[in-house]
Amino acid sequence: MNRKLKRGLIISVCAILGIVVAAGVTVTSIWYNEISTMMSFKKIQDRNDDEGDGAVYSMDVKGDFYFDDFLNKGASSDSELISFITSNITKGVIPMKISESEIACSAFTASTKDGDRIFARNYDFSTTNTCLTFTDPKSEGRHKSFSTIDLQFLGLDTDKDVIGLMNNITALAAPFVPLDGVNDAGVSCGIFMSYQGGETTVATNQNTDKIDITSTTMLRLILDYADTVEEAVELVSKYDLHDSASTSYHYMVADASWKSAILEWVNGTDATDNNGSDRELTVTYNDSDSLIGEKEAGASYQWITNFIIQPDYYETDAEKAGLNRYEKIYENLSLTDGVVEDEEQAMDILRQVGQRTINVSTHGRTVHSVVYNLTKKTVYWVSNENYGDESSTFRYTL
Repeated sequence: MNRKLKRGLIISVCAILGIVVAAGVTVTSIWYNEISTMMSFKKIQDRNDDEGDGAVYSMDVKGDFYFDDFLNKGASSDSELISFITSNITKGVIPMKISESEIACSAFTASTKDGDRIFARNYDFSTTNTCLTFTDPKSEGRHKSFSTIDLQFLGLDTDKDVIGLMNNITALAAPFVPLDGVNDAGVSCGIFMSYQGGETTVATNQNTDKIDITSTTMLRLILDYADTVEEAVELVSKYDLHDSASTSYHYMVADASWKSAILEWVNGTDATDNNGSDRELTVTYNDSDSLIGEKEAGASYQWITNFIIQPDYYETDAEKAGLNRYEKIYENLSLTDGVVEDEEQAMDILRQVGQRTINVSTHGRTVHSVVYNLTKKTVYWVSNENYGDESSTFRYTL
């Protein structure tokens, strides 16, 4: 090879390497947070197909995942939310999808004998993979948080492991679909089906001049910005709620000060509440719920399942979804006026209202049970009703 040809070849190779390096630098600079987040996505518990248990994953979300930008624009539907996520997280390169399904669930607030405030929650559904998601936006006014994500809501398969680059990219949308969580201010929140609108469930679909927000992004709003229950209510009041997947939801939120509230969007009774745009936010605090009933009036704690708690909303108790779980929780908490020995006893109450216990069903299951200590900002999380099994138990401190 002559000297001139050799020199030309070296220059060409260097040029190609330069282009590759430049492209790598460009990709890294644009998607640095997303790449770091994907690299943190890992399986922490294997699935058990014999028992119908899905796998459990964890992920540390880097950056602010554009949530401030989202709140400035809002979204009135899943498709609008998907458009925002696709445009911002994948820079329009890779399409995303979000779906939601009918879910059950139970929750309650209580205190331990040592005075710690807790929020305990069951997520009832069918076999699915979950992701324990940690966020730390590191921006002014926003909190670090832990939340649980059903990866089925991101369109990921429920009957096999979540593997491959495309699935990892899809998991980047996890912060936008939390089911429950706690932040480092000791504020916790959960979302629950409410089955409103009589025989056909009707989604809440407010239509005023406020910015629009969807079901799970409202929960993210609370986790990221609320210092107290009162702040959570104030934040929620600024938005028009649009429930997803033609279903309806209500929420319970609590903080470390003994304050809690149930947030519901209602209009009239279940038989007449069939226009989602007519619904208005109704807030029932734990210290002012005497209108709900005698049991609730005498309790400093709150509990929730899947029916609207507003008085005279239903004609009969038979219309109240999850009433058996509601009464079972009260049966336990009323014995000691909402004081449990410790987090283990709170978890045992969740066990008693787990799907395989209370329904004796091989189909439905409690996908996860979690006790959030709002005083200590800790998480005690169990998968698939495997209570007492350390391989299915995860503990974290914010």
